[in-house]
Amino acid sequence: MKRLRKKGSALFLSALLAIALTACSTGADMPGVDPAPTTTTESEAAAATTTADAAAAALSESDITINQTIENSVGGEHAVTADGETASYVNTKVVKTGDSTQNDEADFYGDNAAVFATNGATLDLSDMVIKTGGAHANAVFSYGEGTTVNISNSYIETSGNCSGGLMTTGGGTMNATNLTIRTSGNSSAAIRSDRGGGTVNVTGGSYTTSGTGSPVIYSTADITVNDADLTSTASQGVVVEGKNSVTLNNVTLSADNNTKNSDKSDWYQAVMIYQSMSGDAAEGTSSFTMNGGTLTNQNGDVFFVNNTATDITLQGATILNNDADGYFLRAAAAGWGTDGSNGGQVSLYAKQQTIDGDMLVDDVSHLNLYLSDGSAFTGAINADGQAGEVYVELRDGATWALTGDSYITSLTCDADSIDLQGHTLYVNGVAYTAGTASTGSAIAVVSTGGSGNGDAPGSTPPDKPGSGDAPGGTPPAKPGSNN
Repeated sequence: MKRLRKKGSALFLSALLAIALTACSTGADMPGVDPAPTTTTESEAAAATTTADAAAAALSESDITINQTIENSVGGEHAVTADGETASYVNTKVVKTGDSTQNDEADFYGDNAAVFATNGATLDLSDMVIKTGGAHANAVFSYGEGTTVNISNSYIETSGNCSGGLMTTGGGTMNATNLTIRTSGNSSAAIRSDRGGGTVNVTGGSYTTSGTGSPVIYSTADITVNDADLTSTASQGVVVEGKNSVTLNNVTLSADNNTKNSDKSDWYQAVMIYQSMSGDAAEGTSSFTMNGGTLTNQNGDVFFVNNTATDITLQGATILNNDADGYFLRAAAAGWGTDGSNGGQVSLYAKQQTIDGDMLVDDVSHLNLYLSDGSAFTGAINADGQAGEVYVELRDGATWALTGDSYITSLTCDADSIDLQGHTLYVNGVAYTAGTASTGSAIAVVSTGGSGNGDAPGSTPPDKPGSGDAPGGTPPAKPGSNN
């Protein structure tokens, strides 16, 4: 059986995160934790200080000097448009109200966005306040290959459902520096992409979501975030769909996934990697990378992988799970894809990394776990018995301390890599002998997502976290239109 475990230092760190971020919030409820004094490690204290400094530096609306205001209240229209041109706005407040009734037009092509760039435009924005109050009213939208939006030192707030902060589709590019983004609607990721994806680069700033199905990052693109503070108070912190990527460099991420966006999964998690089969993301191997920084999970599992193949790379990150019953990694079938082929196919690479928590790999999933460069794993794998295939490789001083009986199918390790701590490690059904070296083989990736059972068009609520109503079918190009 899984052990029950909770770290006092992790609770204290989370309390500091919640207190610091609440001071900069726009009124959304923040996750509460017990602030009882406890002992922290130097790394945890440093992470808390960094987070507090980042939150204190977050921009508010009053920090921006405004010289002009642009407003639009007509559903489907934009307040600011850059169409095939180079344009710039500085010290400008943009206010967009009005709903879009064309959900696909809004989610894929920018209908009803406050600020919209398309047809190869280059749009430069700085010292902006951008606020939207309608449904399907994204704040800043970059659509199409060759289109680039550069935005810096700005405050963004959206309150309607399906209204992201930054939105990129159809191969567009979004470059953001030192933003504060607050979204409160459902299916309203702060950093968001949809069909056709693109490239998103974010550096610095503070990004908070409080709606159902509103992770801080929803990726059907290649998204990189550096030195930023990310907080979700109801949803996953990060969702990666299909053959796409998220890279976090020195980022502080706190996720409290406590509400359901659909009935397709029974579990909560901080990072979800999956394939919805809606047609919004190509099938293939996705990736999630975290270099340094801190990830704090308040509820459920840290990582959940379903109906896709993925590479997870962790190096020197502090990862804390405040749910004693949650897994560090769950690779398992859920409601997406075809039964029997919709598990999670995971290759997890850990370098100079501490991993504390159990892992579960169900019978339609597999895991290749590569620990190197002094990484330390404390936990059990499939403690309740053999299920999916699991290969574990420990090299270059990496160690594994078992906290329960574990069942894997193949093992590579040095003689001193594994501390059984009184438990039994079964390798392909045979008990491992303490103090012996082993050489095994990794598991081939055999699936990148099962077919069928996609989300129904116009579903309410949407079955995809961070996305609008899940459509299907059409490619991202919009023939015969400039929008």
